[in-house]
Amino acid sequence: MSADIRPIAEAEIREWIHTVNTGFLTAAGVSDSDVAKRAKNGELARTQGAFDSTTGRCVATFRSFAQRLTVPGGAAVPSNAVTNVTVLPTHRRQGLLTRMMAADLAAARERGDVVATLVAAEYPIYGRYGFGPASHTCEWEIDVPRTGLDRHRPAPVDGGRIDLVDGAEVRRVGPALHERLRAMTPGAVDRSTYRWNLFTGLEELSFRPHREKFYAVYRDADGEVAGLAAYGADDHWTDAKVPQNTVQVKDLFALTPAAERALWHFLCSIDWVQKVRTGYRAPDDLLPRYLPDPRAARLVTSADFLWVRLLDVERALSARTYAVPGVLVLEVSDPAGTAGGRYRLDAGTGECARTREPADLRLDAGSLGSLYLGDESVARLAALGLVAEERPGAVALADAVFRTARRPWCPDVF
Repeated sequence: MSADIRPIAEAEIREWIHTVNTGFLTAAGVSDSDVAKRAKNGELARTQGAFDSTTGRCVATFRSFAQRLTVPGGAAVPSNAVTNVTVLPTHRRQGLLTRMMAADLAAARERGDVVATLVAAEYPIYGRYGFGPASHTCEWEIDVPRTGLDRHRPAPVDGGRIDLVDGAEVRRVGPALHERLRAMTPGAVDRSTYRWNLFTGLEELSFRPHREKFYAVYRDADGEVAGLAAYGADDHWTDAKVPQNTVQVKDLFALTPAAERALWHFLCSIDWVQKVRTGYRAPDDLLPRYLPDPRAARLVTSADFLWVRLLDVERALSARTYAVPGVLVLEVSDPAGTAGGRYRLDAGTGECARTREPADLRLDAGSLGSLYLGDESVARLAALGLVAEERPGAVALADAVFRTARRPWCPDVF
């Protein structure tokens, strides 16, 4: 079977959304409102569909959008964020994703995007396109009675306070707070107004109905918003009519440890709550150590999260900072040709440029993506055969150069 791959027209949005829903096994109807929102908020020139040459049906989907990714040192690089990737089970193994990915990455490089990003639902797919897992995520379940917190006393908030607010207030104060967090968090990405509207229920998609949440805002002693938590709760009682509720955190971010500590203490102090599910957190999150008994937080999820593919190696490596000075020559292989070549990185000056000097290390584009935000170890990749050392000591130097004091974290799913 053959297929025509191209950006979709406005008249094809409904069918395209239906194919996305089928691919993600949500199989809900597509409302007129869904179509209108996609037409307004999705850039159709970056929304690809594969159409079966015989039936004319949309059988695969792919979309990208503009994004800013924070890298070590605080700079934000323009990123090509990939999402809504599906191929119907009737049309797998026909090269449709390969063709859509190639077209999208070529357009991204032409636009001047430095990297491409995605959150991978399946691990084996994206390495062959030059992506590597660049950040990880964890989730904990807190056994509230075991924490050792005094639930009858408010958290120490250093003169600050916590207020419950509504969605309108979140839309007012949340974007600026999130943007401040993004600027100080390697691996974080920006969040659009449309995402805030969906998050707070101002807008809704028929295949993803909004579930009302509670919102808690932390203000510091000067009255400035320094933290936000969004959460829901189940309604579980024992046969003896004793409440055994679990709070599910949908979002929690804070600019200071004091704000973060106060919000977790608040969540663990709500009446009727026995457990708190934290939602996705950084793999080196401070949360367990905020509790008098850190073992009250049981790790329930640990997985790769944000994947990165470098499109412009010189600009990407020049954009971030490095822990120690040193010079490395990297030979990067990339079958797609986008990132391939030999590069001289001076970690002291932050300059990266193509070179003909002998290589110190050899690696592929996916491995470079894994190293880019500082989460992965060069020594680990070398042990796995993914990095080859051409100059003795280069692996140790690269480990010291690329690694960061705190692990990168992407708070947003996209």
